[in-house]
Amino acid sequence: MVRTASRNVGKYTSTHKSRKRNIHRPRPTRTIVTRSQCLTVGCFFHRLPSEVYHMILDKMSVLEISIFSMVSKEITRSVVEYISTLAWKNKTIIQSFHHSTCPEQRSTIGHYRDLGLLFKRSTLLQPTKERLKFIFSEFSQVPCFRLEQCLKPDCVGFLSYGVFLQTLIAGWDELECHRVFNFVCDLTNLLQKIEIVVTGKPGVWYQKLQLRLFCRQVLLDPWSNQMDTQFWLMQLLKPWPLVSQAHLLLTLYGPLLPESTLGWQDLVERGLPHSALWDLARAFLLLFSKLEVKGQNNNSLVAIFKELIYLPQPWHVENVARLLVLCGSSLCYTVLASKAVNGRLLEISRLIVYIILVCEKDGYHMSWAVKMVQNLCKVFSTPPERFGFIQQLENMFSDVTREFFEFSVTGNQPEDRETFQSLCILLDSSARFHTKFLHMILK
Repeated sequence: MVRTASRNVGKYTSTHKSRKRNIHRPRPTRTIVTRSQCLTVGCFFHRLPSEVYHMILDKMSVLEISIFSMVSKEITRSVVEYISTLAWKNKTIIQSFHHSTCPEQRSTIGHYRDLGLLFKRSTLLQPTKERLKFIFSEFSQVPCFRLEQCLKPDCVGFLSYGVFLQTLIAGWDELECHRVFNFVCDLTNLLQKIEIVVTGKPGVWYQKLQLRLFCRQVLLDPWSNQMDTQFWLMQLLKPWPLVSQAHLLLTLYGPLLPESTLGWQDLVERGLPHSALWDLARAFLLLFSKLEVKGQNNNSLVAIFKELIYLPQPWHVENVARLLVLCGSSLCYTVLASKAVNGRLLEISRLIVYIILVCEKDGYHMSWAVKMVQNLCKVFSTPPERFGFIQQLENMFSDVTREFFEFSVTGNQPEDRETFQSLCILLDSSARFHTKFLHMILK
C-alpha cells in the first residue's frame, strides 16, 4: 500500500512539473505587415524594374488600371508615372473621332468614360488645382477636343470629352465644380468666344455652331441630374447682360435645320413644330425651377424671354405661343400677366388666340387654355377691366380668322393650303374653347 501511494505521488509530481514547464515556454511572436508596409520594405511590384512593371500594366485594361491605382499610395504614384509616359498617351488617348458606324462611336465614348474613372481615381490624393492641371495637360492637344479645330459632322470628339469630364467630376462639390468651369474657360478661351457670338457680328455662323456643340456636348448634355445641368447653364449665362443671355440661349438651344445649321430665320417666317422648340423650352424650365428653388425674383427670366422672341427679328406669333405652351403654366402665366399689367391687351389677346390654336394642333386639353384665361382675368381689378379684356379677346378671334381666310384665298401655293388648314383648325379650336369656357363659368 505504501509503495502504491508513493508511485501515485511520483506520477502527480511529475505531471505537475511538466505542466509548469509548458506554461513558461516562450511563444514565437507574429508580426502583421500591412500592404503599404509591404510596398516600402520590398513589395513584389516595387522590386520589379520599371520596364517590366509597365509591361504588366500594358496588359491591363484602362478600367483595371483605375481599380489597381486605388490599392495604395505607392501604387497610385506608380500609376500616375505610367500614364504620364509618352508611350501610354500614344497608345491610349485616341486621336481619331470620325467613325462611320454607331458601334465604333459607342466604343470610343465608352473608352473615354473609362479614362475619366482612371484619372479620377489615380489623382484622388492631389489638390484640385494640381489634378486639373495634370489631367487637362494630357488632353488639351487633342484637336477634336478644341473649339473650331474640327468641323466634320460625324465627329464624336466633343461627346467623348463631355463623357470624360462628367465621369471625372461626378460627386465633386460646388466649389470644386466652379474651379473646373474656370479652368475650362481659361484653357479654351470660352468666355471670349461667347462674347464674339453674342455680340452678333456677321459671318460667325460656324463659330455659333461650334460654340453650341461644345457647350451642349461637353458641359450641359452629359448630366443625367437636372441640378447639374442647371449649375453649368447658370455658369455660362451669369457673366452676361440679359440681352446677351437671350442670344446665348438661342445659340445653345434654338432650332437646328437638317443640314446642321441654325434655323433662326424659320422662327420669323413660319410656325415650327414643337420638336424644334422643345430644347429652348427645356432650358427655360431649368432656369425657372432654379429661381423657384432659390426664391428669387423671376423678372429677369421674363425679360430674357421678351428679348429672345425678337431675335433675330420678331418671331412668328405661333412660335411664341408654342414656346409658352411648352414652358408650362407657371412661366406662361408669368409672361402673359406681365403684359396684362402693362396694359398690352392687343398683344396678349393675339397671343392667347394662338395659344388656343396650338393647343388644338398639338393635342393639349382646351381646359388648360381656359384656366389660363380665367387666371388672367384676376389680374384686372375691376369688372369693366375684365369685360374689356374678354371683349378684346373675342375681337381678336375674328381678326385672326379674317387674316387666315384672306391669306388662303390669295393663291394656290402649298403654304396657302397650309394656312387654310390652320383656318379650319382655328375655327374648331374657337368652338371648343368657348364651349369649355362657358361650361366652366356656368358650373
